[in-house]
Amino acid sequence: MDSSGLRSESVYFEDRAERLLRELQEAHGVSRRRLLQLAAAGLPLLAGLGRRAAPARAQTIPAAAASPIVKPLPPEWFVNFGSNAEMRWDAAGELGDTIPNERFFVRNHTSTAPIDAPSWRLRVFGSGLRGGCDDPGHAVQFSLDDLRRLPSRTRTAFIECAGNGRSYFASQQATPAAGTQWHLGAIGVARWRGVPLAEVLDRASIRRGAVDILPAGLDANVVIAGIDHGHVRRPLPVEKALDDVLLAYEMNGQPLPADHGFPVRLVVPQWVGVASIKWLGQIEVADRPLYSPWNTTFYRLTGPGYAPDEPPITRQTVKSAFELARGAQLAAGRRHLLTGRSWSANAPIDNVEVSVDGGASWRRAGLHENDGAAWSRWSIPWRPATPGVHELRARATDAAGTTQPTAVPFNDGGYAFWAVVKHPVLVT
Repeated sequence: MDSSGLRSESVYFEDRAERLLRELQEAHGVSRRRLLQLAAAGLPLLAGLGRRAAPARAQTIPAAAASPIVKPLPPEWFVNFGSNAEMRWDAAGELGDTIPNERFFVRNHTSTAPIDAPSWRLRVFGSGLRGGCDDPGHAVQFSLDDLRRLPSRTRTAFIECAGNGRSYFASQQATPAAGTQWHLGAIGVARWRGVPLAEVLDRASIRRGAVDILPAGLDANVVIAGIDHGHVRRPLPVEKALDDVLLAYEMNGQPLPADHGFPVRLVVPQWVGVASIKWLGQIEVADRPLYSPWNTTFYRLTGPGYAPDEPPITRQTVKSAFELARGAQLAAGRRHLLTGRSWSANAPIDNVEVSVDGGASWRRAGLHENDGAAWSRWSIPWRPATPGVHELRARATDAAGTTQPTAVPFNDGGYAFWAVVKHPVLVT
């Protein structure tokens, strides 16, 4: 395989899934067919191998906050899910191309980790470093001041939860999926500033033969059904790590807020949000493929129509959202300007079409100049003549030619919903 292809998460995980099966076959003498049968019966692929990575070392961390999220969550800005908070799209129309820190959605696997910055250290270790080993005690360490002294880069990018849009599997397709019932507000665009991961890996003396890196967060261990899965961590291929990944310490010109990964988080452009590890504590660099529960058990597409060895969810595709409340009341006979945003992890948005009659007819919306923003803002005028319930729809097509469909296949985790969303309004 051309190693440059591993910059694509889907190609990378297809490659790792194949290697994973070979490792299990060699280690346990089980045939490929039997492994797939076990996975189909509900046995998570390589759940045990996910524990090969050493846990992030404890640091000086004050007691956890009383609430899973530190910042205020006024109901006019957020839908509060406890440990998660969704941005309300009907409050986003006043915002620019980036989402202010106080308005940015929050996705926590446990709760926000309040970390003491002066004692914080990023540990980089592993067999993929020159003279390195798998013991995190033998590590190259970076303080926050160390990172700030290195060459920095600023990148505008969106971070989107893999489950964004999950609620529509139930409301539109009658196939409910467990998990946070996001609408479309589990996404945000920010201007991130930090050190390219390539710079840090170079200073840690990465070897030419390095294969994978495994970043781990410092938030509390994730415990599900009595099983301790450790800190959130998800591997990346070295090719991607050296390409465009950022160790971010600023968000929209301000120090990274606690809920968004202070003091340092990973920003992995185009990949699903779980890859952008918050409260980064360590990075293992290995000369072999690495695994964790977050790419072997969680964040995988399972269910009817999916193969047992289906790779984990990779990147999101194309989505569109109205900057308008569901069920909003609009006056008949008056001109209204419908606004919204569309985005794609694969290519810039090429065009957006809007329907005000449930998809019977479509009109092209006007795209705003976005000056390199990570999503496209759009608007279209509408003068409804008839009172009653009207169903709005918006569908986008990106520059790669991918258009939002009317429905998408169901998966048990409710990931990657990218179909056109039905948006009812009441005309009075």
